[in-house]
Amino acid sequence: MKNFNKLLALALALMMCLSLAACGGSSSGSGDAAAPAADAAADAPAEDAAPAETAQADAYNIGICQLVQHDALDAATAGFKQAVIDGLGEGNVNFDEQNAQGDSATCSTIVTGFVANNYDLIMANATPALQAAVSATDVIPILGTSVTDYGAALADPDMDPAAGTGINVSGTSDGVPAQSYVDLLFELVPEAKNVSVLYCSAEANSVLQADQFKELAEAAGATVSIFTFADSNDIQAVVTSAVDGADALYIPTDNTAASNMTIITSVCEAAQMPVICGEENMMANGGLATVSISYYDIGYECGKQAVEILANGADVSTTPIGYAADPVKEYNPAYAEAIGFTVPEGFTAYSPEA
Repeated sequence: MKNFNKLLALALALMMCLSLAACGGSSSGSGDAAAPAADAAADAPAEDAAPAETAQADAYNIGICQLVQHDALDAATAGFKQAVIDGLGEGNVNFDEQNAQGDSATCSTIVTGFVANNYDLIMANATPALQAAVSATDVIPILGTSVTDYGAALADPDMDPAAGTGINVSGTSDGVPAQSYVDLLFELVPEAKNVSVLYCSAEANSVLQADQFKELAEAAGATVSIFTFADSNDIQAVVTSAVDGADALYIPTDNTAASNMTIITSVCEAAQMPVICGEENMMANGGLATVSISYYDIGYECGKQAVEILANGADVSTTPIGYAADPVKEYNPAYAEAIGFTVPEGFTAYSPEA
């Protein structure tokens, strides 16, 4: 019996050891499985801590806020990025490029993120993007492009573009003197008496251009009627009203209109309406003529400004606003043919391959 009790005690001890070993093995196994997940979480970047395009950790970080996607703004962004890469080297810059899809409130959200991430520079493509960036920071350098009038955009009518803005803002302009469009109108339609102007009422740059055009065209003897739409939902109805009784239609460099040229063209072409556009890409998508500048070029010039500020210590507040060089009179042969319009000599035919 004594031996039996010893054997029983040994058996119980052995069972306890096996049980403890099993528990220890289970605990150890669970820890091993959790370690890779913890390591992965530790290695993962913070959700908003790095730009979308990753380069070297010590590279310059640039946030790009583009108001809306259309050919002109896309070209300006492409030119900007290429100039920065040319000046700093591809491995020395991270771009966080975001599109607000035409919503000014989204611009504010985007640039607030840039500021929270303490980016080195913000590029704002179009006036609402610029205004959102200015509201978000007075420290980080901001460069605009595709902005018609910086004085109007910054509510500083006395600003001298050649001397800089005096704040943490500079950039390049897509502005062409309003007189150039008035001259273009009367060269194409010499007998024009009733002229309609079409734009989105939410775009300050369009309001400025429309007012300037109206004043000059009326001084030249035309009657000018303004037609505005609040967003893309009412464009077709407003365009239909604008072409009724008009001899010609002028559309400034309006981003909402540029994004909806298919709708505008469907109405204007049916009405055989000569359409003067604020820029080349609008014209190419359904206008008759424009005073053309290169949006890629003004974007590229803006990128060169960025290089000077980031790499060479230039002061953004005294950096002069840049302008497009050598605007040219250009027409769209396809639209001219569609409305049966003969364009006089002295105009360059638009070619998408050019």
